[in-house]
Amino acid sequence: MIPGLFPLARPLLHALDAEVAHQLTVRALSIAPLGTPPQDDQRLCVEAFGRRFPNPVGLAAGFDKQCEVPDALLSLGFGFVELGGVVPEPQAGNPKPRVFRLMRDEAVINRLGLNSDGIEAVRARLSRRRGRQGVVGVNIGANKDSRDRAADYVACVEALCGLVDFLTVNVSSPNTPGLRDLQGEAFLDDLLGRAIEARNRADARQSSRTALLLKIAPDLALDALDALVATALRRGVDGLIVSNTTITRPASLRENALAREAGGLSGKPLFPLATRMLAETYLRVERRVPLIGVGGIDSGEAAWTKIRAGASLVQLYTALVYKGPGLIEEIKQGICRRLATGASTLGEAVGRDAATIAKAELG
Repeated sequence: MIPGLFPLARPLLHALDAEVAHQLTVRALSIAPLGTPPQDDQRLCVEAFGRRFPNPVGLAAGFDKQCEVPDALLSLGFGFVELGGVVPEPQAGNPKPRVFRLMRDEAVINRLGLNSDGIEAVRARLSRRRGRQGVVGVNIGANKDSRDRAADYVACVEALCGLVDFLTVNVSSPNTPGLRDLQGEAFLDDLLGRAIEARNRADARQSSRTALLLKIAPDLALDALDALVATALRRGVDGLIVSNTTITRPASLRENALAREAGGLSGKPLFPLATRMLAETYLRVERRVPLIGVGGIDSGEAAWTKIRAGASLVQLYTALVYKGPGLIEEIKQGICRRLATGASTLGEAVGRDAATIAKAELG
């Protein structure tokens, strides 16, 4: 959907069930002619994970779960897109309804449960775009009924290396029972070891270089974060994404009835928690790997705060439900305004205020 149409389409989309509206949006993107992405200001260019990003504003996983419209999304002006989550075998996910808009909070609760067409269907779609421009990644997970969840991640890595720029090991979705247990030190060490070995084997066969990232929850205790970061760095991940949705419910939520729905909360109310977790992660990583900041970004100012907290790149999703694709350019312009009045480069701003933000009460 082109940005100019969103104000007209929003009332119709918001009158529909949230998941139906989302499916219609993906369908519209799949049939619309591909546009030419806006020319980005050179100051927005970022080098990370061995890739050049034309701008730091990416789409978070969860929008294009079945990897159907990556090029249409890139044409909207994103610097990169993350597809998925993808699991090896097709699965329907949790019973419907499973997506809820908290309109007054500009938030969403979802309990989709990694609904996926499976790795073979996804691999076929991504194979058809081989050689096209644009930074594309895929978020990978494990089937709900898997007996060896680490093996599920390995299967995804082996199937997708060489087809995308990065793969994200998602151990932080709250909607697959037991998945967050993989963030524990022993589980994570084994999982990352097997995933990285699989990545190295697959890349060697194909002469490719696929970055492997780790996505974490915003609800971790700090001692658990200490162990997680140490394990991730020891195993050699290329970066971390901070953070996934939260299972907590801030007291500030206005949609009290919907707030009782089970699932992960995303959108504006997640911003304080996710941003503090990003800053805490940055302080522990100490610039050894880049971070992607996600959770509650709905403006250029919010994106700039993520950068100051430690993000080299940022991602958004839920804010698009409320503000539409025009938000992408608004955020990029907001970052450029900040660069004109503050840091001369994005790199200089990354993590500049992490220590302060880690202790702050963000509104």
